Order: sequence, then structure tokens, then C-alpha cells
Amino acid sequence: MNDKSYNNLVASTDKAITTQMGKFVQHHRVKQNRSQDDVSAAAGISRSTLSLLEKDGQTSLNTFIRVLRVLDLLYVINNFEVSDEISPLAYAKMKKKSRKRASKKSNIINNTLNDSEELSW
Repeated sequence: MNDKSYNNLVASTDKAITTQMGKFVQHHRVKQNRSQDDVSAAAGISRSTLSLLEKDGQTSLNTFIRVLRVLDLLYVINNFEVSDEISPLAYAKMKKKSRKRASKKSNIINNTLNDSEELSW
């Protein structure tokens, strides 16, 4: 989403946003050449409820999701997905602590200590 459209949404009223959601549904329903009766029956809602949704979006979230499902538009819900993310700073610290290469020197020291320990017996 570009900054301009985001700023428009922030400045919009709740009513304007729900109306935009209704127009979204109506646009895609008409584009798919489906009647209100067809979509409302498939969604398990009344035609008047769908009409209210398309007019001003003043319906429940559950109704909105049902209609999105019928119109195969559930992809818009992907924007609400929350995933665990590691911060760039934490990632950099983690990478800094990881080994970059193997060292023969530490193996030689460990072997020498083991040999000297055995000699002391």
C-alpha cells in the first residue's frame, strides 16, 4: 500500500472505510457476473443483508468473511497474518556469535592437554 492511500485511510471515517469495503464486494460480485440472490444464498445470508453490506458495509465481520469466501476473495485476509519476525539487530547479534570457520589450533591444544593429562598418570 502506498503512503498516499494509507494516509487517506487514516483520515477517513469508519463509515467511509466500511462503505469502501462494501463497494469492494459489489465490484467483485458484478465482475463475476453473480446476482445478489446467488451470492447471498451461497453465503447463507439474506439478500437484504448483502445489499446492506454493499451499500455501506454495515454488517458483521462474520457476514463480510462469508461473502469474501463465496466470491473467492479471502486472499485479502492475508494482510492480517501475524508472523514471528526476528529484529535486524537480534539477527546481527546471532550471526556475530556463530562460528565462521573451524580452528585447528583449538584441536591441537585440546589434544595436547589430553596427552599431558594421560602422562601425569
